[in-house]
Amino acid sequence: MKQSRVESVEKALSILEAFSRERQALTLTEIAVETGLYKSNVSRLAASLERYGYLKRDPNRRFRLGPALWRLGGLYRLNFELGESVRPALRQLVGETGETASFEVPDQDERLCLYRENSPDPVRHHLEEGARLPMHSGAAGHVLAAYYHGDSTAKARLAADGSCISQGERNPHISAVAAPVIDATGQFYG
Repeated sequence: MKQSRVESVEKALSILEAFSRERQALTLTEIAVETGLYKSNVSRLAASLERYGYLKRDPNRRFRLGPALWRLGGLYRLNFELGESVRPALRQLVGETGETASFEVPDQDERLCLYRENSPDPVRHHLEEGARLPMHSGAAGHVLAAYYHGDSTAKARLAADGSCISQGERNPHISAVAAPVIDATGQFYG
């Protein structure tokens, strides 16, 4: 079944997606280049996003993400009351293994890092909460693709206990182990 689309909404969302940790302030031209939209289109859409608080302009006339996103992010996190259980479990994993631990959820064709506890070791893979990663690479991606999407290729990569190991898939220097989070009733969290 083909999903219906609203192009103007997708264009506005592409403007918000142009921002990143490395690019927190963008000019109109930079947004146009990043999104592939005409500057006139970016200008109109950015004005609407600014009016509703999703963008704001700094004194140098560069756009930044606005406070409306903070509010929505907070509402989204309220749906995940797991944080009170997940964070201590991640800290325990880091304490026992000395390695970084994260909790990720599927988000359409990507995965989203909701919670992260970094290794105390100064040589470690660094990833921020909120980072998006490909669904079909890395141990966590395979577990999520198998359990959430029912992907048969991903299922074939899983061990009998549902876990997955990946070596160098996203970065040649990184190996990962992932397992599904399943409660006593058999509910998959992801």
